[in-house]
Order: sequence, then structure tokens, then C-alpha cells
Amino acid sequence: MSVINSNLAALRASERLATNQSMLTRSLDRLSSGSRLNGASEGAAEMAVSLRMDSRLQRIAAAEDSLANAMSFTQAQDGHLRKLGSVLNRMNELAILAKDGLKSNDDRELYNEEFQQLKAFMNDTAVKKFNGVNLFHGDSIPVTKDADGNMFDVKGVNLFSGEYFDLWSDLHQWGQDNEHRGTTLSTREGADYAVVRLEMAVAKLGKDIATLGAAQARISSTGENLAVSKSNMEAVNSRIKDVDVAEESTELAKYNILVQSGTAMLAQANQLPQNVLRLLQ
Repeated sequence: MSVINSNLAALRASERLATNQSMLTRSLDRLSSGSRLNGASEGAAEMAVSLRMDSRLQRIAAAEDSLANAMSFTQAQDGHLRKLGSVLNRMNELAILAKDGLKSNDDRELYNEEFQQLKAFMNDTAVKKFNGVNLFHGDSIPVTKDADGNMFDVKGVNLFSGEYFDLWSDLHQWGQDNEHRGTTLSTREGADYAVVRLEMAVAKLGKDIATLGAAQARISSTGENLAVSKSNMEAVNSRIKDVDVAEESTELAKYNILVQSGTAMLAQANQLPQNVLRLLQ
């Protein structure tokens, strides 16, 4: 039936053209953004899941930063303690030399001068800080270990413990005279006492370095576990929201052709009333 008022063919062509144009626009959006979820209408459930995963991935990244900071903190401690080990070895050497019965007190004063400088170095080390946090006050450091905010403590190193403090501080009792005097090599008795204190300090240092190494091993293992979790979650999240470029490129070509052909057919459909007018001529 030929009519003038209603052009059903043009209406249907226009409807299909609009649909194909919408699909073409969607493909362009996906390819330009790299994501197949550019609006809730394209997958409300998938977008909700992906948003939760994005949030968790950010928390994992924050936990990784916390672990990296903790590792840097323990590495700073380790570096200072290893230097302190060299200092204690030299102090031991000086103390043994000062114990020699063939040395005069004048000789011992020469050894003591270096000994006191090394004690001052220990004092300086004991008050070192890392980003404003004391390195050697013995405080445990809480470290975030996962995306849920769970934590574990890294045991602190305390250079103010008796094994160290009685060696490098001048605020302790020395010998049996109950006087507050610092460890010294000025006399054989002082050298004898220094040897005892140094032996205790070296033993404590070995324990502290071992404890520090164990903490670093745990930090490293925890970081590796987080990295695996992060990698797996990124892979899942990618499957949910990332566009398959090859597939979407095919869709783009398809709807591009449909839009072009739909535009041509709409133009043809709009010519139909002209044919009806020819019947009236």
C-alpha cells in the first residue's frame, strides 16, 4: 500500500540506524578508554565488583609501601649495627693492649684516648633516627602486612640496654668503688672491666643482628605474598573491565558498516513518498 502520511520504512530504518549508531559509539568509547565498563548500564554488577577490586588493590599497594618503609628502617639499623661491630672489635683490641703488664699508665692513656672516642661514636649511634623515629630505643615497630590492615611487630634494637649502655655511658658504677665513672683503659683494672663489658656487648650485638635478619626475612616474605595476591587480583580485574581490543575492533567495523548502510537506506526510505506523488501527476 502506498501512503503519504506515514513512512513506516523510514521509521524502521531510523530506529535501526539509531541502535547501530549507539553501538558504534559504545565501541569507540571502549577502544578509546581501554575499558569495557564506561558506565553502569554496560554492566552494573561487573562495575561494582571491579570497584571493590580497585579499592583492594590500592590497599595492597599501601601495605607494600608500609613493608618497604619497614625494610628501609631495618636496613638502616643493620648498617649502623655492622659499623658498631667493627667499633667493638677495635675497642676489644685496645682493651687487650691496655691489659698488658708491660704497658705503663702513660701508654694506657694513649689507648684510652681512642677508646673514649669510640665510646662517643657508640653514643652517637644510640640516638640515631630514621624519618624522626628512634632507631635504637628498643621500641617495636608495627608494620601493615595485608590489605585488611592487619599488622605485625618488628622487634626493636635497644642500645640503651645494660650490655651496651654500661660500656659506652659514663653514668654507671665502675669496679667496686661505687663511684659514677665511665669505662676507661687508664688502668689495668679499668682495662679488665672493659674486656668483660665488651664481651657482653659483642654477644648482645650478635643476637640483635640475628633478630634484625629474621625481621627482614619476614618483611621480604610478606612482601612477596602481597605481590602474588596483587598480581592475581589484577588479572581477575582485567578480565572483568578491560576491553578485548581484537573483538571490539571487529564490532567497531561491523557497526560502522551498518551505520553507513543504514544512513543510505534511510535516504532511500525518505524517497518513497516522492514515488507516491508521481502517481498523482
